[in-house]
Amino acid sequence: MYYKTNIPTKMKECRVKPTNGKLGVMCVGLGAVTTTTIIGVLMSRKGLSKPTGSFACDGIMRLGKGADKIYKEVKHILPIASLDDIVFGAWDLYEDDAYDAAIKASVLRQGDIEPVKEELKAIRPYKALFDKNYATNIDGPNVKTGDTRWELTEQLRQDIRSFKEENNCERVVVIWIASTEKYIPRDENVHGSLAAFEAAMKANDTERVAPSMCYAYAAMREGCPFVMGAPNLCIDIPAMWELADEEKVPITGKDFKSGQTMMKTVLAPAFFTRQLGVTGWFSTNILGNRDGVVLDAPENFETKRRSKMSAVENILDSDIYPDLYSDIYHKVRINYYPPRGDEKESWDNIDIFGWMGYPMTIKVNFLCRDSILAAPLVLDLILFSDVALRAGEYGIQEFMSFYCKAPMHKDGEKPVHDLFKQFAMLKNKIRELAGYEPDQELD
Repeated sequence: MYYKTNIPTKMKECRVKPTNGKLGVMCVGLGAVTTTTIIGVLMSRKGLSKPTGSFACDGIMRLGKGADKIYKEVKHILPIASLDDIVFGAWDLYEDDAYDAAIKASVLRQGDIEPVKEELKAIRPYKALFDKNYATNIDGPNVKTGDTRWELTEQLRQDIRSFKEENNCERVVVIWIASTEKYIPRDENVHGSLAAFEAAMKANDTERVAPSMCYAYAAMREGCPFVMGAPNLCIDIPAMWELADEEKVPITGKDFKSGQTMMKTVLAPAFFTRQLGVTGWFSTNILGNRDGVVLDAPENFETKRRSKMSAVENILDSDIYPDLYSDIYHKVRINYYPPRGDEKESWDNIDIFGWMGYPMTIKVNFLCRDSILAAPLVLDLILFSDVALRAGEYGIQEFMSFYCKAPMHKDGEKPVHDLFKQFAMLKNKIRELAGYEPDQELD
């Protein structure tokens, strides 16, 4: 089925190889977001739900212009992997299978979990590569042991090979859906080149080689696309860019853009296009899930704070309008509040000014469900990463910035944060991969 405004455009030559065989998905973390994603996919297979929010599965977009303009579903433009062909696996520091993990996460109603109970019971996590120094507020028994980061990473590589073989997967995507690690700055002596980074792994430099970096390294060495769903430094370093180029694999990150930051990347472009000044933007959140526990540690919150701060400063460009945006007071807070569970609540107080400098205030109260918002982003990042791999794309995949709070970019480049510009980038890439002209201009 396609949606048209005129005679269909003749199909171009698609650059993406067909989907052959099963797509393995190895999730780092088997918590609330992961189990919610898995259950939604399994329920959709059974016709008991729909992948609402997934542009890859249900999105419709334009191809061609003028008399040749048509509208088609994304899954009919590109060979998107079928949900029936996805096989899920995971690493986690807790031993719970996916069913027990979903029950403990308390995101979904029991009635939405029970129909896929047997499939969930079959998903048992591999032991995690975990370092409590990077997430001091959590701990668990299902953890790998080894003398060096290099040795532990070799164990991760073996897990990927075993999972792929046992499940007869043609290809595998690895995605980090685990906790935010403590903030570590880039160190050019370790992170500046692949050779230096590998030497640090072998020397067991635990201060500068984070666990997430080991997962990313293992994935890429096994030819798997890697997605960073947290604001960790991880693949946002030259060593990882070099590895992605060497192994010819796509990498994407970082930090899922699901709730409050999504709203910022909608509101800030409105202020900018209407030339409304901004003097202050105060954001605060309360949440009670495992993510909240981790972020209650100041060193972990600092990593998240930097990610959540970046959008406003990028979109409200003071170089273009210094009188409007050169003196914005921007503050972000996150508060752990156990009774809230996964039902996060965010508040934004935005002080703006307009004609003749007169002040106004906007207040936004978003009562959201963290995992419900994140699940379709996770699915799209998996499916589009697989598309990129089959198209021969590698390195940073900027077209998936649409899903990220802090879009990755090479040194010297400026990321795009505006949600609407990011959506145009996504659609342009889909057009390009399908053999059409990428026809939406970005100012």
